[in-house]
Amino acid sequence: MDADNQEVRLDKFLASADRLGSRKRVATALERGKVFVNDVEVGIAEASRRLRAGDVIRVWMDRPGSARRRSGPFDTGQFQIIFEDDALLVVNKPAGLLSVPLPHGDPAPSVFALLEEHLRGHRHRRPFIVHRIDRDTSGLVLFAKTLRAQETLKDQFRRREPERVYLAVVYGHPASSGTWRDVLVWDQTALIQRETHPSDPRGKEAVAAYRVVESFADTSLIEVRLHTGKRNQIRIQARLRGHTLVGEQRYIYGPADIRPIEFPRQALHAHRLAFRHPADGRELRFEAPLPEDLVELLTSLRRRV
Repeated sequence: MDADNQEVRLDKFLASADRLGSRKRVATALERGKVFVNDVEVGIAEASRRLRAGDVIRVWMDRPGSARRRSGPFDTGQFQIIFEDDALLVVNKPAGLLSVPLPHGDPAPSVFALLEEHLRGHRHRRPFIVHRIDRDTSGLVLFAKTLRAQETLKDQFRRREPERVYLAVVYGHPASSGTWRDVLVWDQTALIQRETHPSDPRGKEAVAAYRVVESFADTSLIEVRLHTGKRNQIRIQARLRGHTLVGEQRYIYGPADIRPIEFPRQALHAHRLAFRHPADGRELRFEAPLPEDLVELLTSLRRRV
């Protein structure tokens, strides 16, 4: 590339009439792994990259395996990839599978490790953590495929921009809707969240809005929209209001006989996720249907009404 094009965006450079001819064709080439800068494959997340004098840009139009991108769903056998492009992956995680590996070399399987396998052989591609959900929570998890995409997505989460909606089955009957506001502190010894005083310098604000979707004899199905994303947030905030999740093992109170429903995990599902694409800013929205175990739980609860 000559000096006249220095600092020009990659997508604009490629979209000129004597190259690919349109932004749409450029986006397709980037999504399908056909574009290389200095012999390194670049994807849609690099569309806004500013070029420098001396950069060598190559488009491999007939690259094997680039006929179309995978936009999902794609079932690996252990979890489902809802969406995948050159910048990110959205995964529907089953309960019982870690989002990311445990520390200290614990061999328990995780989505992160399985994605590493999935991406093996893809040049310069590996997963980068954006956010996570608990092992025994099912539903949507987001990973990036480049450091730039990871930072852009994490910045959205820091600014509380993504829409994160969960479904939970709780004991009791909350008011029809409301907002939970608490100050929480992570107990590093017990590995749980605890409520703390607003003046506690260690405390972090936790905010979530909820609404009751369906009521049963002794339980309720609620939808919870996170405004903050603290670890175990929904589980502790529901517990603080006397509405422990069905199946909850950590955030509980009182004798076991006030929680008579047997369920092998906390009844919590990451149902909806919406955010802006890290490359072009377009809104992406995804939903994961309730898994079979929660469908069966709700069916049994409806019979008790």
